[in-house]
This record gives sequence, structure tokens and C-alpha cells, in this order.
Amino acid sequence: MSQHVQPTKVPQGRDFTGGMIPPGSCSFVGSTGEKELDDRIMELAQSTHGVSDHCLLAEMMITAVRIARGGAVTEGDFKLMNRALKEMREANEVFHPYCNNRKVAVFGSARTQPDEPAYQTAVEFSRRMREEGFMTITGAGPGIMAAGNEGAGREDSFGLDIALPFEAAANEFIAGDPKLISFNYFFTRKLSFVKEADAAVGLPGGFGTMDEVFEALTLIQTGKASIYPIVLLDGKGGTYWKFWKQFVDEHLARLGMISEDDFHLFLVTDDVEEAVEEIVGFYRVFHSYRYVGDKIVLRLNTALAEDSLASIEEEFSDLVKAGRMTQQEALEEEDEEELSGLVRLVFRHRRRNFGRLRQLIDAVNASEVAAQK
Repeated sequence: MSQHVQPTKVPQGRDFTGGMIPPGSCSFVGSTGEKELDDRIMELAQSTHGVSDHCLLAEMMITAVRIARGGAVTEGDFKLMNRALKEMREANEVFHPYCNNRKVAVFGSARTQPDEPAYQTAVEFSRRMREEGFMTITGAGPGIMAAGNEGAGREDSFGLDIALPFEAAANEFIAGDPKLISFNYFFTRKLSFVKEADAAVGLPGGFGTMDEVFEALTLIQTGKASIYPIVLLDGKGGTYWKFWKQFVDEHLARLGMISEDDFHLFLVTDDVEEAVEEIVGFYRVFHSYRYVGDKIVLRLNTALAEDSLASIEEEFSDLVKAGRMTQQEALEEEDEEELSGLVRLVFRHRRRNFGRLRQLIDAVNASEVAAQK
């Protein structure tokens, strides 16, 4: 197998919420109800070495005190909150050394057998994504999850295992690897899938696959997670996602429960190369985005030509709350020095209709393709 996936030249600066710039004061921290205890907690937070934001640490400590004291919090709730936080911490520690590697999450049935087309498609897809510089994240189980780890190889795989009474161990391609993480809760596991991935691919599966795909779509559609490619991939000639899309067409879109623009948030295909291009092409010019006040700041790997910028501004004027789209350097409020060299496309965003925002990103990426022709 060739050399394993390397970090990207430009750091990822991953913030899966596209979050706001944090406030500069500790006014949000809250209180235990005892000023003396609040002061002691703040003093402890400020004196703790290696902490980048002592205000957040103080807030977490105060929250923990209030949970421990709260009559409304049962012992079971207290244990749940503690274990969930520990699982999130452990997952972060595993992923951190690879924070500048692009990753794709692969979902699908645990029941799929190695001789089935969907399994073979998952192997081929993960192998191709590895060749394109992406690591693979799976649920660590059998079936499609095993196929994803097999295609990517152990060095370039993560496994997010879930404790279930009927699945005894992780698949052979990730078992025993330090990048295998065990979760007790589905919600902390799903958070890692969404937070750490730069794209998601669903192959045919059951309730769990539906849950993971709809979770990603919901978070992106509502602006609670940053936009990334979602591909629904069948084996060649397969109809699983074709009929899923038919359901979405006839029972969601027809009844006005989603908008036409929401269809731009996912791609249905049975072609591995089309799936690969959907993901790789998404990051061709576009790098990432975040918010500064009511401005959205799209970081771009290369600057747009003036005519491309003018065309995009005209076509997507409905996304602009006021003013103009500008191409500029990093804003003073941004705090990511490692991304300061990227050009910015900045405008005041309405923060709705994220299907249209996905279309804008596609137009930005297409501008480079057009420029090369």
C-alpha cells in the first residue's frame, strides 16, 4: 500500500458549527450562587496551565457544581453527563493528532456481506478517497463499516465503536488500533461523526444509517453544522437511494416540508468516481467558513477573478442581508493565525436557506474550473 494520508498544506481550523467569534470577557460564565466560591473557581481556572480560555473552564466548573447540587439532577443524570463529557474528551484526544487531515465518514448496514455489491463499492470508495488524501471514519462494526476500514487501510482509518449487546467486537480492519474509540452513547458518537468529518457517505443500511444520514442533513439544513458534502452511494445499478430520494420527493418536497434548494445538500449516485469528485471538488477552491457578527467569512484556497466574483454576487444576491460581497484579507476579529493567508469572501448573511449557500460554494469551486478551460 502506498504512503499513508498526509496532513493538508493549509491547516483545517475545523469548527463544525461555523461558530461565532467568542466574546472577549467572562460575563457569560454564570454563578454557583456563592460569590466566594465563584471567585475561587475563577482563580483556579486562571492559574491552570495550558488553558487557552479560562472563562470557558470556569463556566464548565460552575456548571459541574450546579449539577452536583441541583435537586432536579438525579444521580443517574449526573453519571450520564459525566460519562458523556468523558467520551467527548477521549474522542478529541484520539482525533487531535489528525486534525489537519481531511476525513470522510462512511455509514451503512452492519449486515452487508463481503460478496455483495454495496460492500465492494464501499471498499473501492474508501480506497479512492485515501488516494485523494482523505482518511475514513466508520462505526467500527461489520458490513459496510468493515468495508470502509478495509478500503482505507488501518493506518488511515478511525473506528467509532458503540457498546451493543449483540455486536461483540470491532471489525478485523480496525480492532486493536489506537484510532478505535469506544462509546456508550449514540449521541456522543454521532457528534464525533459530524464534528470530525469533512464529508459523509451513506451506503444502503437500516435504521442506524437513516438516523446518521438524516442527522447530518438536519444539522446542515438548519445551520447548526457547517456545510459539507453528503453522498448517498449505491452499488452499481442499485436502487436503494433512488427510492429513498423518491420518498423525499413525493412525501417531503411535495408537501412543502423541505424546499427545492435542500436537494443541493446531497447527491444520489451509483458511481464511485462521481462520489469521489463530489467531495474532492467541494474543497477545490473553498476551504471553510465561519461567522463574525452577521458576516459570513468564506475562506478560499485561491482568489476569484473579478468577473467570477461579480457573477456570483449577482446570482446569489438573495443570500445577502445588506451591502455587497467583498473579497479581502482576514478580518481583524478572526483568531486563526494559521489561516490568515487565505483570501476571504465576506458578506452579511441572512443565515437561512443553507441549500442556497451550498450552491454558492459550488459556484465558487466551478469558477476555478472555468478559469482553467
